[in-house]
Amino acid sequence: MELSIVDLAPMPEDGTATEAFDHTVKRAQRAEQLGYSRFWVAEHHDFTDSVASTTPEVVIPYVAAKTDEIRVGSGTVLLNHYSPYKVAETFGVLDALEPGRIDLGLGRATGNPASDLALQPDRSQRRRTGDDQAEKIDEVASHFHDGFADDHPFGELEIPRSGDSAPEIWVHGSSPASAKIAGELGLPYCFAAFIRPEPAVQAFDTYREHFEPSPDGAGLEEPSGAIAVNMTCAETDAEAARLRATAEASSRLLRNGQVDRLPIRSVDRAIDVLGGVPDPTPTDIEPGEWPRHLSGDPETAREILEELTVQAGVDEVVIQSQHADPETTLRSHELLADAVGLEAR
Repeated sequence: MELSIVDLAPMPEDGTATEAFDHTVKRAQRAEQLGYSRFWVAEHHDFTDSVASTTPEVVIPYVAAKTDEIRVGSGTVLLNHYSPYKVAETFGVLDALEPGRIDLGLGRATGNPASDLALQPDRSQRRRTGDDQAEKIDEVASHFHDGFADDHPFGELEIPRSGDSAPEIWVHGSSPASAKIAGELGLPYCFAAFIRPEPAVQAFDTYREHFEPSPDGAGLEEPSGAIAVNMTCAETDAEAARLRATAEASSRLLRNGQVDRLPIRSVDRAIDVLGGVPDPTPTDIEPGEWPRHLSGDPETAREILEELTVQAGVDEVVIQSQHADPETTLRSHELLADAVGLEAR
């Protein structure tokens, strides 16, 4: 099993974005030492009290410059807000700066109406439907792999790049619809089980059903994917469940529209919001019943991840952690690496 990380740059209590990004770099450096495969940074808007990761294209080169081998990328660029050409230009430059190390994860999301509106060049539309997501992803890939016909308006455009490599393009999503896009474009697919876990297995079935090898070298010859999960690992199942409370309570407040009560940085406050310590995650998880938040000691965590990867038919897991205490996150990453037998660099 391969393990990777998607990082949110959580804001420390009474701290700054500078401190948040310092902790992100420390997690990336430790992940590299432990043998993690990738380190992705997220794109979130209008959660500045909770997370600092708004612009992965800025954080990626900072992290890459302070690490040596681990792949660094976006988890995800919200393509519904941007021009495919500009995204391709940006990641072409990143590839030129760090050849062979850059991942470009592409997805879509809408959030706060104010931030959605502020991100759009056409202010007459408060939201974009995303109906053109497949077309936009294909357009990004075409800029890197000469995918435009000679008479296409973009056929003469060139992207600054390293020469021999290109960013590895991933489709990110949490539904069979995004899986279908990834399959038809022949690109690797990452399912965000920490957002909407129930259709995970169905999504990968859809991905494989619709998979077509990429004809221009932009993607894959065979299906390949990963599941992204929220996982807390600690020395015991009970302690892991207790620490998991912060992520679970934050999700509950978001679902209930109680954003004014975020962020939750105290485990005790999280337990109060939940009305008690969460139950440990069982290891016998059925398809369609995946929990949004997972926890366990190293043995339990390994059993859970093995079960989920077998059900999804993948061999890579992307770990998201939502802990205010940076040391808690680092320790969780260390225990997980040991649990699945990662080979340290």
